[in-house]
Amino acid sequence: MTNNPKGRPKGAANKVSTSMRERINTFLDENFDLVQEDFKKLDPKDKLLFYTKLLAFGLPTLKAVDHTGITNNSMDDLTDEQLNEIIKEITNRLD
Repeated sequence: MTNNPKGRPKGAANKVSTSMRERINTFLDENFDLVQEDFKKLDPKDKLLFYTKLLAFGLPTLKAVDHTGITNNSMDDLTDEQLNEIIKEITNRLD
């Protein structure tokens, strides 16, 4: 219920959010090759952080659940090999 009876109907898309989402998608589409090249230059930890943050824009958020027990702090303790394995597992699941 809203205090504004003429407010946006429940479930209606927020125009600002929709516009920003479209702008981000356009930016990524137009700069995909550059983003991909820059991604390749990142350390494994930074690749994983970038990838997981980017997923938030491409996939609907159902529920924030940490299935792996990995947090930003615990990622500091992982080796590059372990981080690469996590990245490989994520990309395999998306294919």
